[in-house]
Amino acid sequence: MEELLVEAEGAQQICLIKPPVKKNNIPIDLKLHSDIRAMELLGLLTRVAEKRRLIKQYKMERERQQKLEEEEEIKRLRKELIPKAQLMPYFDRPFVPRRSKKQPTVPREPKFCIPRHKTIKCCRMSCNDMSGPSRLQHLPSSVEKAEALYQQRGQLKEEQLMKKIQKLVGEEEKLRMPIVQGLPWTTDETKCLIKPPVKKNTIPIDLKLHSDIRAVERAWFAHQVAEKGRLIKQYKMERERQQKLEEEEEIKRLRNELIPKAQLMPYFD
Repeated sequence: MEELLVEAEGAQQICLIKPPVKKNNIPIDLKLHSDIRAMELLGLLTRVAEKRRLIKQYKMERERQQKLEEEEEIKRLRKELIPKAQLMPYFDRPFVPRRSKKQPTVPREPKFCIPRHKTIKCCRMSCNDMSGPSRLQHLPSSVEKAEALYQQRGQLKEEQLMKKIQKLVGEEEKLRMPIVQGLPWTTDETKCLIKPPVKKNTIPIDLKLHSDIRAVERAWFAHQVAEKGRLIKQYKMERERQQKLEEEEEIKRLRNELIPKAQLMPYFD
């Protein structure tokens, strides 16, 4: 029994021991993703607004500069485009074409020659190869033929050029000569034509347009309408005046009639 009591007392002592006091929890500063994204979006919107403001300001400045440049250009053009007095041409000194004093160009004959390195090569080949005289004989013959052909072509070109120059000179001489109107084939002397008779000055006829006639009729009709309106207005005013006078006479008559007068007393006896 004693052991049970001791165990019960020990259990009561164990139960009565208080737990250790916990420290107060310090709240952690939480950072939500939504708050972070809201701050980033706010910064982006401010940057975009600032950028738009700068772009708008830049556009306004550019337009102002462009407007100033256009005004300066207009002022410059107005100063430059002022019509100034020009000298009158000399009509008593007509243009006379003159022949040019320059000498015509003379064509030169082409000179064909074998290059030096080819002549040296041919000489070396002739010295080394004694059995090939046909090649050395063929080379100068072809060159001579080419020279003769080129000389013939040069002469032909020179003849064509001289003919062309003579033709141009003839055309220039024809242009320099003034073309006078020739006499008719039927007469040998000039004939002075008789001047036609002078016409008298035409006297203008006094025309009467339908528009003028209609304008006169319209004016007369408008005058009649205005006169009629004036008479009607005058008649109305006269009638109103007569009516007013009649009303005044009627009022006077009624006032005279409606004045209370003394009446005889009746005989009560």
